[in-house]
Amino acid sequence: MPAMVVSNAGPGAAKKFEGKITIYVVICGIIAATGGLMFGYDIGISGGVTSMDDFLEEFFPVVYERKHKAKEDNYCKFDNQNLQLFTSSLYLAALVASFVASKVCTKHGRRLTMQAASIFFLVGVILNAAAVNIAMLIIGRILLGVGVGFANQAVPLFLSEIAPVHIRGALNILFQLDVTIGIFVANIVNYLVSNIHPWGWRLALGLAGVPASMLCLGSMVIAETPTSLIEREMLMEGLAMLKKIRGTDNVDAEYEEILHACEMARQVKQPFKNLMKRSSRPQLVIAIVMQVFQQFTGINAIMFYAPVLFQTIGFKNDASLLSAVITGIVNVLSTVVSVVLVDKVGRRFLLLEACGQMLITQVAIGGILLVNLKATNELGHGVAVWVVVLVCLFVSSFAWSWGPLGWLIPSETFPLATRTAGYAFAVSSNMLFTFVIAQAFLSMMCHLRAGIFFFFGAWIVVMGLFVIFFLPETKNVPIDEMTEKVWKQHWFWKRFIDEEETKKHSI
Repeated sequence: MPAMVVSNAGPGAAKKFEGKITIYVVICGIIAATGGLMFGYDIGISGGVTSMDDFLEEFFPVVYERKHKAKEDNYCKFDNQNLQLFTSSLYLAALVASFVASKVCTKHGRRLTMQAASIFFLVGVILNAAAVNIAMLIIGRILLGVGVGFANQAVPLFLSEIAPVHIRGALNILFQLDVTIGIFVANIVNYLVSNIHPWGWRLALGLAGVPASMLCLGSMVIAETPTSLIEREMLMEGLAMLKKIRGTDNVDAEYEEILHACEMARQVKQPFKNLMKRSSRPQLVIAIVMQVFQQFTGINAIMFYAPVLFQTIGFKNDASLLSAVITGIVNVLSTVVSVVLVDKVGRRFLLLEACGQMLITQVAIGGILLVNLKATNELGHGVAVWVVVLVCLFVSSFAWSWGPLGWLIPSETFPLATRTAGYAFAVSSNMLFTFVIAQAFLSMMCHLRAGIFFFFGAWIVVMGLFVIFFLPETKNVPIDEMTEKVWKQHWFWKRFIDEEETKKHSI
């Protein structure tokens, strides 16, 4: 990820950069963040569609028959590798696409990368909505994945580069906020089309084209970021755009900062090789581990398969989709909490508070199901309502912590020389482990039964310990001062920086 707008002159130096939150920045942020709507809608819609009888009957008749057998094991109704591949293939494609998107972002700019993302996504939507066999479904999902990979690389970068430095965290989380809105909208769509037979599922999949079209058309309206223009040696255009987004002509200091950072970036010929050095170990480990932990909270298992999960615990189809809508509302509102608090209370506080809340809710859900849900019975209404309440509490804690901060922290910890390569590793790691969870969850639920919630609870304990001992606070630290003020001060990570500098001086 190329240079972001920060100061090298000291903790308070970023304030010398004049700039308002201009209407243009707001418009650009809203348009760019529709990439998050695109991603979120797909997360929400895939789980709902895979619980619709018309869809299952046409493409997965074995699952359809198993679902409607009265004495079929509650935990194994949807255990089918092809059904899971329908959901998870997108993330494997996104993994590969993120590395390509990193280079496209650098060479051709953020706007073109977002346009490419929307086009890939639109073609995938058409194939999925018109699918007549599993091959069309999977190919469509792969194209959707390419779109997601491109969007997830370009949109957070775009938002970071247009943001006034004092609201970097909040504006960056706008992407995650739109992801949650996309999930919420998808849950409403699932609820509304579930009784449209036999083509309701086609409408649900086809409506994914709406946010993709918004991104495609919007990216033709917004201009490129100043950093991207300067990085590609369009200096006058970059200066003019910087004045426009800051709402002032007094941008010389910030312009010189970006110019200097871009000149340094051009000197790095092999960023992926630089990323393998010991001095890059702290940022690389944290970027990857944050993505692994984000998925092993169990959140995507719940968000992908919320309708399926609620059916498993005894809700009928309409009730399960409505419950998923409720969790979607909680998801959106809780992400707003993160936008408000992230630059005030800090990253570590939100992550640790969420670990406690998620652990309690996962263990409670697991305990309720262990005691009350056997292979063929249904939960009582009161108990089922408690499960929904606990799921909402779990989702809320994730939405103001590991969800948005899983993207924010990697975007602000890498030094300039490895920023592009490092963020590509973060995106690809996220997609890899999203794929793993999406592909494995239904089978895990079948074999572990209620124990799956204890499985995720154990991971949450590990996550909390990692934050306590290995994750430094990055609130209010300028990006280019991370090495001096964060890594060299940390009890564990400083050894990697010190050893690298010792090597340099000995040569």
